[in-house]
Amino acid sequence: MIKRFIGALVLLGLFGMVVYNFLSEDHNNQGSASGENSDAVYIVPEDMEDQVSKGIQTGELAPDFTLKTLDGEEVSLSDYRGKKVFLNFWASWCPPCRAEMPEMQEFHEKYGDEVAIIAVNATGTERSEAVMREYIEENGYTFTVLLDQDLTVNASYQALSLPTTYFINSQGIIQLPRKIGPMDLNMMKENMEKLK
Repeated sequence: MIKRFIGALVLLGLFGMVVYNFLSEDHNNQGSASGENSDAVYIVPEDMEDQVSKGIQTGELAPDFTLKTLDGEEVSLSDYRGKKVFLNFWASWCPPCRAEMPEMQEFHEKYGDEVAIIAVNATGTERSEAVMREYIEENGYTFTVLLDQDLTVNASYQALSLPTTYFINSQGIIQLPRKIGPMDLNMMKENMEKLK
């Protein structure tokens, strides 16, 4: 009972933050002091970002987790040890996420043997899981999609804005600075070539 109550509070808080960001007049006009892309949907209000951890840092081991795929299969990040990984946090209601998805699919089709794309859906923020599933199916996305129902993995990686992507080398280390905002095909190719 207590877990459900806490889960409901977390979801309500995240929903409130998303609404706040959409209603904020200067949301799209503010840049990031760190040079990260401002074309992202902020889950935490931008003026509060400094009060929250900036996520897992370059050079750190990527925290392991286990989530279910759209087919209900359990997948762990550690299953991909030995392979380069783009760990992407997204939601179907997020316009910048939707903008990068076709390029992620194209990258997956061309370079999927070299780099695994793992797209962690912030399922706890979705209007419904069915809407997200329909979005994936209608667009024919075939890279791995994992469901973060209670947003614990999003919280673990401090994915405070969507999309956020971490670049993990074959040893499981976050090798490059994370990318906040949408990626394009050229950026993905460049980062693939930099990863060991």
